[in-house]
Amino acid sequence: MSYEKLKVKNPNIKLYDINSDNFKKYGRVIKELDFNNLFDYMEKNTYIPSEGNIYVASVEAMESMESAKDIEKNFYGEMPIQIGYCNGVNSKLNGLEYHKGSEIDAAVTDLVLLLGKVEDINNNTYDSDKIEAFYLGRETVVELYGTTLHFAPCKVQPEGFKCVVVLPRGTNLPLDNNHNGELPFEERLLTAKNKWLLAHPERKVLVDKGVYAGITGENIEIKF
Repeated sequence: MSYEKLKVKNPNIKLYDINSDNFKKYGRVIKELDFNNLFDYMEKNTYIPSEGNIYVASVEAMESMESAKDIEKNFYGEMPIQIGYCNGVNSKLNGLEYHKGSEIDAAVTDLVLLLGKVEDINNNTYDSDKIEAFYLGRETVVELYGTTLHFAPCKVQPEGFKCVVVLPRGTNLPLDNNHNGELPFEERLLTAKNKWLLAHPERKVLVDKGVYAGITGENIEIKF
């Protein structure tokens, strides 16, 4: 579905095109990196599940491509990276995460990102009314700054979405140390390596796993 039609379907959501100035506080559109072989791989070798989402943190075949070396060298300053993907049929906010370092999202299909700012978390609580939504057309590549709250993309077509995800290597892997969930501040949100996560109370599958239910307000849904 086009951006214009999506805005009509979602009149109560702050929805912008990714090239809008509103996006500048969250990240930037990347045009200098070549993702064509990664897009080709995603089209031919990955699928969209019939329900839920699939997240794969690291795909060796994608990381061995020449474009991956360019991303590591020129974008991450020779720091090791991982390249994976998130495919699914999600259409709701459900949660918000952040990392200490930028994330690259490359839209294989049209999709919407729901974004917020880390500084708007107050005592481990975030009001979903502050969320802004951004429409990415297929083959759009963006950097999300480390201060940007985000989670799985939202679909804008019945079949779902596909998205390449690039992060500093090790992000989202299981923690080496157990956290008992009783810590009072940011540590309580740490659910995986370099992954701090807040859940919306309606997203029971996250809450039941011990994710802190710190999102208040509506569990925003993108309709199409």
